[in-house]
Parts: sequence; C-alpha cells; structure tokens
Amino acid sequence: MKIISIAGKIELLSGLHIGGGDDTMKIGGIDSGVIKDVNTDMPYIPGSSLKGKMRSLLEWHIGVVNLKRPKKEEGGPFSSKYIFDEKDNFVDPAFEDEELLRKAETLLKLFGDKEGRYGITRISFGDCPISKESKDLKLSEAKYENVIDRQSGTAITPRQIERVPASVKFDFDIRVKILKGDDEEEFKNMIKKGIELIEQDYLGGSGSRGYGRVKFHIEG
Repeated sequence: MKIISIAGKIELLSGLHIGGGDDTMKIGGIDSGVIKDVNTDMPYIPGSSLKGKMRSLLEWHIGVVNLKRPKKEEGGPFSSKYIFDEKDNFVDPAFEDEELLRKAETLLKLFGDKEGRYGITRISFGDCPISKESKDLKLSEAKYENVIDRQSGTAITPRQIERVPASVKFDFDIRVKILKGDDEEEFKNMIKKGIELIEQDYLGGSGSRGYGRVKFHIEG
C-alpha cells in the first residue's frame, strides 16, 4: 500500500457559509454563524463538507443517482447493493455498460461502500484551515437577507448570515490509499473531476444565492 496526497489552496470567489450548528436567534446579532475552530476562533472548511459535496456531484456526473433502487432509499448515498443483488446479478440493466460499471466501482472504492464489497475507503479529507497568507484578512462578514412577500412586495423575516468573504484562502489536503490492484490514475482522474465539479457548482449553503463559489489551486 502507498498513500498519495493531493493538496493546495481553496480560494473563495464569493462569500462562503458553512454553518456552525448555532441557529439560535440573537437580537441585533448574527442569526446563523459559520463554523469556527474552537481554539483559534477562525473559520475552516470541514473535511466532511468537502467529501460529501464531491461524492454527491460525482454520483450525479457518473449517472447513478436515478438508477433502480427501492422508493424509500431514493436520494441516499450510492452503494454496491444498487449494482448487484444477492446472486450477483445486476439490479439495473444499465450496469451492463462496462464504462458505467467501472466508474461506479471506482467511486465506491474511493469514497466507501457501506456494504463492504470493495474493501476499505481509500480517500480521506482533512479539515481545511485558513491559509497563512489569509490570516491577516477580514475573515467574517454579515450579509443581510430577507424573504419578499409576493403580494405586498415588502421584505419579511430579515436575518443576518455570517460568511467568510471572497478572496480568503484555505489549505486543503486530500489523501488516497493505493492498494494492490487499484488503478492510481483512475483515482486521480476521478478526484480531479470532483474538484472541477465543485468549482462549477458551490461549497456550503445558499449556493443558489451566489454563496460558495470557489477555485482550487493544486500544488505539487
């Protein structure tokens, strides 16, 4: 086994909001704060947020989200039980396409398969701290938002959302275990596609309102 690293910077192109879990209304203050390191009080991007977003976008990109599965399980993470049944027959005939099957299996090797068919999860995402070059920048801004009453045209339910401002950079480090029989280049290509998809979409919340536009700078 060997472990490779894909690391660099995540540059914010627009304000980022990843909630800190405190949604208590504060009179005259921030209504929804960003997650911060308890020791430094600086914002960071949780590795779980980065992993979840990348996996979700890759599942859409590969084309496995809307394939056959029980109604009650629609929308959940993809796993090998949606490829093979108990007798190793394809659950959905779409997997007779060798390219789709290969990509689906690569995704499950990388991000994990709760059925355990493909062994251990290969990929791990570290939490992303503020880059040294950004520590002297302003790291928080309050953005006022409200809902418009469709009949009166007036603003209702005003609130303040905390964001990390555009231009701030975070350090990221993605590590991948390469086991015997794994295709290292295929793993790298899928991760790079995942990075590209995040850049085309967004990180964090409120992406439809312009939040969370980012640019990855891979180093080395």
